[in-house]
Amino acid sequence: MPPSPSAETRPLVVKLGGSLAASPALRQWLAALRAYPGPLTIVPGGGPFADAVRSAQEALRFSDAAAHDMAIMAMEQYGRALCDLEPGLLPAATPQEAAATHARDAVAVWSPVAMTRADPQILASWDMTSDSLAAWYAHEAGTRALLLIKSVDFPPPPEGEGGGAASIVDPCFAHYARGLDVYIAGPAALREAPETFARGGLPGARFDFTREQSIAS
Repeated sequence: MPPSPSAETRPLVVKLGGSLAASPALRQWLAALRAYPGPLTIVPGGGPFADAVRSAQEALRFSDAAAHDMAIMAMEQYGRALCDLEPGLLPAATPQEAAATHARDAVAVWSPVAMTRADPQILASWDMTSDSLAAWYAHEAGTRALLLIKSVDFPPPPEGEGGGAASIVDPCFAHYARGLDVYIAGPAALREAPETFARGGLPGARFDFTREQSIAS
């Protein structure tokens, strides 16, 4: 059971990348996150479930709108797997359900289907991935701190040395994440992550909105 939240520890939304699904780092990040002493909600990526949607769309040629809906269902599938892998993680469809989970000293894992289907303003496109949906959820939940956990480090290499900033988040992210305190953590941040979380801090590097406007994953 994680430590009880203190008055100084802010609520946190963490997007946990689907690209970590086949990595040993996934279990390590889940264990590290359990050390965070404040209210914590995990937004799952799509992982192999979203990859299956991409492959199916290429074969069957269904619309981006259908693919987007299926990709959100893929996030929910990945979230269900995370809840099974780590004790103390419980699914939550809304910020209200997440708050009830936090009151039980547990970590909420957002099940995004219901909320996203209820908002027609959400872009039905591959340009809006779980990164932007995590930022959207953070605003809906009134949470100011957002951490994106990736399988690559941030800041990325300069242009010409591996793709540059345009390879980290989706093109919609800068728009949806405005007003949030955003950090991005990759493999290099994992070693210190348990201690950092236990202090109520965020591992990784801060996302600079003035320097990096939109980047794709």
